[in-house]
Amino acid sequence: MATRTQFENSNDVGVFAKLTSAYCLVGLGGSENFYSVFESEVGAHIPVVHASVAGTRIVGRVTCGNKAGLLVPAITTDQELQHLRNALPDSVKVERVEERLSALGNCVACNDYVALVHPDLDKETEEIISDTLSVEVFRTTIADRLLVGSYCVLSNRGGLVHPMVTVEALDELSSLLQVPLCSGTVNRGSDVVAAGMVVNDWAAFCGLDTTATEISVIENIFRLNEVPQLNAASSVRSGLLDSLT
Repeated sequence: MATRTQFENSNDVGVFAKLTSAYCLVGLGGSENFYSVFESEVGAHIPVVHASVAGTRIVGRVTCGNKAGLLVPAITTDQELQHLRNALPDSVKVERVEERLSALGNCVACNDYVALVHPDLDKETEEIISDTLSVEVFRTTIADRLLVGSYCVLSNRGGLVHPMVTVEALDELSSLLQVPLCSGTVNRGSDVVAAGMVVNDWAAFCGLDTTATEISVIENIFRLNEVPQLNAASSVRSGLLDSLT
């Protein structure tokens, strides 16, 4: 299921939240309604952590992560870093990255196996991403745009990219990532797909303006309708493994 929600008056759900199969981060200070949507949909399976990074609420844009780890920019305070380490599962490595391009969420798109990164990212950062998130890293652009993390949303089951990506580029990316991809929009035509939605292997959240057609595309490409609504995280994971094998 894809669920529509809003952070205060903003439809940019992906700016204020980070969702993976092991945890969910939500920015501090939003309305209770925003949190309760995440709690009710995924709270039974994974921790929903209220957090800030460098005093800001835009946790979705300044962090990147998957079930293995979470990377935060150098401007993250020690207190925030400690809070994240305490709140996230022990299996999740939390690392601070010294990187000039500090909005990591805009520069990196990843699932649990592969990461697409901004072509100008430091070599050292690329290695940290590979080690911490246990992924293969590829430098690329999406529709000639450098901010791959803004124009691409990935899960282990599929991916949504900028609508101007050519068919050839889509095929190339799809074979690189080993998941089906399609181009599309969120929030009634917004091409910054990662700002408008977050997704993991069994749930997606997008802005209130997202149309029924856009929702249908999201549910199909991420195969959300195939995942049974289960009551335990272990059941969800085993069900996912069964459907992936």
